[in-house]
Amino acid sequence: MKSDLPKVLHTICGRSIIKVLLDTLTFLDIDRLVVVIGHKGEMVQQELADYPAKFAWQKEQLGTAHAVKMAADVMADFDGTTLVAAGDVPFLSRGSIERLFEVHESTGAAATCLSAIFGDPKGYGRIVRDGDSDILKAIVEHKDADEETLSIAEINTGTFCFDNRLLFEAIEQVGSDNAQQEFYLTDAIKILHDKDLRTSVVIAADPDEVRGINSAEQLKFLEKKFADRVK
Repeated sequence: MKSDLPKVLHTICGRSIIKVLLDTLTFLDIDRLVVVIGHKGEMVQQELADYPAKFAWQKEQLGTAHAVKMAADVMADFDGTTLVAAGDVPFLSRGSIERLFEVHESTGAAATCLSAIFGDPKGYGRIVRDGDSDILKAIVEHKDADEETLSIAEINTGTFCFDNRLLFEAIEQVGSDNAQQEFYLTDAIKILHDKDLRTSVVIAADPDEVRGINSAEQLKFLEKKFADRVK
């Protein structure tokens, strides 16, 4: 973002990125809201002082599975479905989240991924389905994908539903033997699938709503795209 400000505190349509997302989440019937914070996390805590959020610290940046693992203590006594969403994807809609929960519950899944179809999927993890079914076999990160996998246009949005107990059990088995030497949350999908547990996938109706913000240019694009909807 070419800024000392934490990415999620940059503003879009007059509100911080993280607040736009949390405004959507607080409309849902969620038992507890946990925000994983790291660099300059105190600023994020201050920004969200009026929200019913608990905070978990990720002191080292070791990957998405490691980030979720930091919430293990806060979530230890929870039995139910855990939604994992990225703080830099502000326009994730209530409708898409509700659809994700619906598919997760109706298929009896251990995990369900919200996917999207992108014309240019470069940089995103690819969805590997079991044939033409809605069973998700694996998610392969772009840097670890072969040419055949890179030809897939369906991408991982970083938004998931998990059975909470199974999520944290699977995270304990995630390794870092990959191109980035990080602990990928996406590897939890393959771990659960290989245990013969149901892993589902559902496509977001609007691919633009699941786009993350990784640059000032992307922020401006989404701000223009969603300005009318926000109003």
